[in-house]
Amino acid sequence: MDILVPLLQLLVLLLTLPLHLMALLGCWQPLCKSYFPYLMAVLTSKSNRKMESKKRELFSQIKGLTGASGKVDLLELGCGTGANFQFYPPGCRVTCLDPNPHFEKFLTKSMAENRHLQYERFVVAPGEDMRELADGSMDVVVCTLVLCSVQSPRKVLQEVQRVLRPGGVLFFWEHVTEPHGSWAFMWQQVLEPTWKHIGDGCCLTRETWKDLENAQFSKVQMEQHPPLFKWLPVGPHIMGKAVK
Repeated sequence: MDILVPLLQLLVLLLTLPLHLMALLGCWQPLCKSYFPYLMAVLTSKSNRKMESKKRELFSQIKGLTGASGKVDLLELGCGTGANFQFYPPGCRVTCLDPNPHFEKFLTKSMAENRHLQYERFVVAPGEDMRELADGSMDVVVCTLVLCSVQSPRKVLQEVQRVLRPGGVLFFWEHVTEPHGSWAFMWQQVLEPTWKHIGDGCCLTRETWKDLENAQFSKVQMEQHPPLFKWLPVGPHIMGKAVK
């Protein structure tokens, strides 16, 4: 199997050569940033239908995390199209952060459809560098399908720790690698170099649970769920919370 992976990677690279050449020449990234929000709008709508009950159960815990202001200051990290807004309890003051400015018009639409929330602002920045947000300024951070595509999950979680107040909570839902040695894992390895371009940096083989467990939260709770879509190479998901 170890010999088969590079051979199949080469075959996939040859079949998708124009994409890789565009990426090498710097032409693909701007195009990807433009179309990716539309792709995510479709996929998140489908995933919300599959995960609605689980998301409602997870995010219902937010209402008990009111800060000194009497409201919940919530940061959505890698906010995308705002697909999680409908699950947040009333009274949340939502700050959105994403490195892709093309998501803003989708966020504006989502916030208009969720008047029970107070929309604070949209910060265009990577999760590894949230310098515009003050230390301890957030009661809650939400991170869904984000740690797969960041440059450094470790640095992102360090920033999450910094912006959370003591006792604040990170709620997460992330896809992770298939079990090592499985055929599914082999295909993830084969497809990952090409998938990263299609999915705006998305990595298929990350062991994100290890990053969460090593991030020095006082408590981490998580559960695993099977892949949402059998026709995608995306593996199982982990969902849970981590307390600062």
